[in-house]
Amino acid sequence: MARFLHLFALLLALLLTPAAIAREHGPVVLAAASLQESLTEAANAWAAKGHAKPVISFAASSALARQVIAGAPADLFVSADEPWMDAVAKAGMIRAGTRAILLGNRLVLVAPAASRAKLTIMRGFPLTRALGTRRLALADPDAVPAGKYAKAALTRLGVWPGVAAKVAPAENVRAALALVERGAAPFGIVYATDAHASKAVRVVGTFPATSDPPIRYPVALLKASRHREAAAFRAFLFSKQGRAIFARHGFSAS
Repeated sequence: MARFLHLFALLLALLLTPAAIAREHGPVVLAAASLQESLTEAANAWAAKGHAKPVISFAASSALARQVIAGAPADLFVSADEPWMDAVAKAGMIRAGTRAILLGNRLVLVAPAASRAKLTIMRGFPLTRALGTRRLALADPDAVPAGKYAKAALTRLGVWPGVAAKVAPAENVRAALALVERGAAPFGIVYATDAHASKAVRVVGTFPATSDPPIRYPVALLKASRHREAAAFRAFLFSKQGRAIFARHGFSAS
């Protein structure tokens, strides 16, 4: 009996190895917060084809990149900008030949749905005056892609010096959106896709494409990946069905 129990324990240990556990769920994906609805839908569509559903963790690209560099176990990383993917690549964490641009986006100025504010986004537009004593909701402009893009756009339009002291920095773009949704900020700058996902805000204006650097979302397989379907799920995101899902949520193809 003792020998039987020993063999049973050994078999159980083998069955519960990381490789065995990995087969029970889909690939682990670290993805920018702005992809929440679209990537979740893509994961559900992948699972509907008979695959194990991917496990997705959404956060600011900056936070996720630091996690990858620190050795967090994951299969795929989808960043909201290229510099954070560059940082992961520089750390030697990306599998060669798997990095590619998956999506594109735009910046918009949003206000609470009930707001009647009107602003035309152009050089020198009166955002500072419109804010008054209140705050502008932004993802952290010193680290988070959405905030960095917004700062770049406002700087190019000559508005940043007037609003810099009025910024309410948030940990990610969805947290910035939430500040506007709750009425805690009269305006916020988020991605067009974030505004598309919320019924609690309205778009006041879209930033000219020339006002900020191109907003691109790179994706890459990580060297730490051990899931057999990681590459296949990455390919699905680029497929006709995957592209259609992202398009429904307001993303462009590049």
